[in-house]
Amino acid sequence: MKIIKLDAIDSTNSFLKEMAQKMDLENFTVVTAASQKKGRGQMGEEWVSEPSKNLLCSVFVAFDALKITEKRLLNYAVSIAVLNVLKEYEVPKLQVKWPNDIMSDHDKICGILIENVMQKKHIKSTVIGLGVNINQLDFPNSLSKVTSVKRTTKKEVNIEEFLNKLIQELKGTLKIVSSKDRTILESTYLSLLYKKNIPSMFKETDNTLFMGKIIGISSVGKLQIQLDNELIKEFEVKEVSFA
Repeated sequence: MKIIKLDAIDSTNSFLKEMAQKMDLENFTVVTAASQKKGRGQMGEEWVSEPSKNLLCSVFVAFDALKITEKRLLNYAVSIAVLNVLKEYEVPKLQVKWPNDIMSDHDKICGILIENVMQKKHIKSTVIGLGVNINQLDFPNSLSKVTSVKRTTKKEVNIEEFLNKLIQELKGTLKIVSSKDRTILESTYLSLLYKKNIPSMFKETDNTLFMGKIIGISSVGKLQIQLDNELIKEFEVKEVSFA
């Protein structure tokens, strides 16, 4: 495992993607940054972090024969790996908010951004961006539903130690992605899914509100919500949110 440590950078994901375009990278090459000027989350959202308080990193992984239609397995594997490490640090009430936000109770503790490089019908490689709130205690007022390891456990955490544990977990769960039997990934992920089978209010992109309950994930990675009339609707990322 090769680790490239940077002080300040626009985005670890952008940096690592550019590296991968210019040279052959060792599997599980990691780029970390003390701070990011333009950290990115899902669908272009900004990721805000206090310098040197959190884990901001990106991980390069290459694949031999992972089909594009199986990309949901990457969400499962990465989410489970992060959650397993947070469990080691005794972070309480951990769940995965679809597709891959890690929650402690109802507060976000980790954001994940997975960016794939496609080749015909396969995923050639991926860059996994991870923002884990570790030792930060104070957050901007605009971020009301967030927390950190230190907030929940009252303990200071060694960020480098946390990263090493996380890479080992990623190696294990991503190995399952490349194996023949991946059912354990899906069953584990679904058992951790935030508000699964709990009636909730949802909002679509046009602000339409509706009641339903999350029942699962489709074979192509869409969120499945069962409505009051038992009709099941499927949604892509950002097409629906909790109201």
